[in-house]
Amino acid sequence: MSIKDDVTADMKDAMRARDQVRLDTLRSVISAFNYRRIEAGAELSEPDQLAVVQKLVKQRADSIEQFSKAGRTELADKESREREILLKYLPAQKTPDEIRTVVRAALAALPPDGRNQGAVMKAVIPQLKGLADGNAVRQIVGEELASA
Repeated sequence: MSIKDDVTADMKDAMRARDQVRLDTLRSVISAFNYRRIEAGAELSEPDQLAVVQKLVKQRADSIEQFSKAGRTELADKESREREILLKYLPAQKTPDEIRTVVRAALAALPPDGRNQGAVMKAVIPQLKGLADGNAVRQIVGEELASA
């Protein structure tokens, strides 16, 4: 069952339960899928659907940060709830220790003179795509480079 099928089924459940925030969030996902499908000119593959949901989660995280800075806690709470709803459709995220293991392996594979943040990120991101937040990976890469 694809992500889109899961979202559609959950949207129907949200309608029955009269859960307006969940319903609005899932409708935005379907809308984003349709927009991306039209943009691509073809049906979305599973990785494409995953990328759309990841983008929506990142948008929510950015909104939470901005609303919190502005003191708009009610909007930050709403965005946080939407983000939690969206996270259900993503694969389990790697822990910082698991990310650190991948980063250390990439550092070991690189020659000592080629160890910079760009080179390490280039080696690590394909392995962690969709499994870890890019900012968390960047932070851990920086820490590992500093301690190396």
